[in-house]
Amino acid sequence: MKSYLLKIATEMTERTLPGFASPADLEIWRKRRQKQFLEMMGLDRYLERPRTPLNVKVTGTVRCDGFRIDKLSYESLPGLYVAAHLYIPDRLERPAPGIVYLCGHHEKQKIHYQDHPRHFAKLGFVSLAIDTIQFGEVRGMHHGTYSHGLFNWVSKGYTPAATETWNAMRALDLLEGLGEVDGERLGVTGHSGGGAISWWTTCADDRIKAMANSSGTGHLASHIRERTLDLHCDCNFPNNPSGWSLIEMYALAAPRPVLIVAPDRDRVFRIESIRYAYERLRDVYREAGAEDRLRLLAFRAPHMYTPESRKTIFSWFLTHLAGKPTAPEEAADIDGIRLPEEQLLVFGGSPPADDRSVTVQDWFIPAPASVAPDTPERLETEKRRLIERLRRDCFAAFPESPEPLGTVWEQEHMDAADNWFRQFTFASEDNWRLWGEIRGRGHHADAPGPAAVCLRMPGDGKGTASWGSLKGLSPDVWFRARIDPRGTGDTAWGSELNWHIRRAAAAAGRTIASMRVWDALRGLAAVRGMPEVDPDRIVLAGKGEMAVVALYAALLDGRVAAVVLEEPPETLDAPGDPEGFGPANELIGALRHADLPQVAAMLWPTKLVFVGSRPDGYAWTEDVYRSLGTLGHIVEAADLSEL
Repeated sequence: MKSYLLKIATEMTERTLPGFASPADLEIWRKRRQKQFLEMMGLDRYLERPRTPLNVKVTGTVRCDGFRIDKLSYESLPGLYVAAHLYIPDRLERPAPGIVYLCGHHEKQKIHYQDHPRHFAKLGFVSLAIDTIQFGEVRGMHHGTYSHGLFNWVSKGYTPAATETWNAMRALDLLEGLGEVDGERLGVTGHSGGGAISWWTTCADDRIKAMANSSGTGHLASHIRERTLDLHCDCNFPNNPSGWSLIEMYALAAPRPVLIVAPDRDRVFRIESIRYAYERLRDVYREAGAEDRLRLLAFRAPHMYTPESRKTIFSWFLTHLAGKPTAPEEAADIDGIRLPEEQLLVFGGSPPADDRSVTVQDWFIPAPASVAPDTPERLETEKRRLIERLRRDCFAAFPESPEPLGTVWEQEHMDAADNWFRQFTFASEDNWRLWGEIRGRGHHADAPGPAAVCLRMPGDGKGTASWGSLKGLSPDVWFRARIDPRGTGDTAWGSELNWHIRRAAAAAGRTIASMRVWDALRGLAAVRGMPEVDPDRIVLAGKGEMAVVALYAALLDGRVAAVVLEEPPETLDAPGDPEGFGPANELIGALRHADLPQVAAMLWPTKLVFVGSRPDGYAWTEDVYRSLGTLGHIVEAADLSEL
């Protein structure tokens, strides 16, 4: 699986960017892609409505030599507080250019990075340094999938990259509203996580006229190959249902001035990947006639600033934002004066009581209201809409031109009780041949018969555990089949790779669950092609995390006669396993459209069978089935003898 994901990431990274005959062509492409980018991040819904008041509150002012620091907070959304320092030069004769400084992952945030906005103020810029929600004075969470196993964020379509980008965009609103700031000359810069958010803010907001990022550039193939992905916070990766490369995202900044600052001994961004990204972007800038607006500064250092990198950043903004062409060697460096923490705290150690930063991951991407369809016609309409959205957001990585199934009977044998067993393989995707098995009793039937297909669980061995959901079916009537989706049987991987694979897959626009849904669809096609099987009398069964796969496969397939769910999860929004070994149920952005009970309801009139207990959430599903009539019905059974 790791080799597969590296192959996918390499293809994404090397994908050719479109050529542009003119700057106008670039702008048309960029605006179209920017709209998609905002939708991917979940920012479109906030940009479509009037922006809420910032409610700026200044809690104190510090007078310094040549400038002042306003200690303030603003609300990027109601209750989403951002603690910030606003550095305003003294004796401004006209509105000055503005800089948003985005902090990296340091415990002290804007206090640790105070040298940079301080020096910008001495150079004549109005600069605003803002905390992230991960550290600083309000403590939310960035590390959902990074260290807490919260892979439900993937299903929600949530990433802290979106929250931090929104907070930065509202910082631009704040600067734009100040009389001291020229709103036509706004820039953004930051280090590490702040360097990454500098990219995303520039991609999202055209008010940014110049950007410099330090230790925040790379490409996905490198992150997977060297496993630097494992060292990166979630904020480095936008939600990516369309499977874009990072380079394709970076290109949204063109042709505005962009400085890439890259220490060549950085542990988390390999210099070769940075150079490659730069070379690809340089082609875009060259076609736009703006090659002088893109620069890479590579220098010998670990993941940090140096005097050389700081001076290059300062000169970049003097040149491209202040209109004062300045060579790096001519720029002054920071003065080294640092104010103590107690003098700079905005909230004095007591964040606002109504601060919603700690729960932003729960509400930033709202779930849709569950409206039960009350007629078969409305259900059919909603089903079509849901499938269209799921294919766009959750399953966009499905192959456009599927491989031939190429089903092969690998072995057939019988036992003393006249049961026969056939192992087979089939092609799921390129270079993926998966295993399955079908069982029957006696001679092959003269007429095709019904088949019950179960999905193998991770960890199932050679025994009968995979067939648990199908007990009670008479072998004299039913064929029983098993499909081994990726990550089970011969394609299983060890637990030490599980966390990496789940994060890498999501960054590449797919998930383990979405790949397994595709495998299930292909396995169903293989079983349907067997001469003994009636293709319209197939039951699909799944247990636990495979119940999720069975639900979505049945919805997309549209032909299964019944779906058997054993111990199904109640929701895709369940808390994760802190060790990362919990069920791999995540589907990119699925919760933006529907949760599991709503997906199950869309299967009507297909029979639903719950083996064992049914989670309470599926009462909603049962209500829909009941209201639509007897064509479809739900059975709760200890086994399948009632089927």
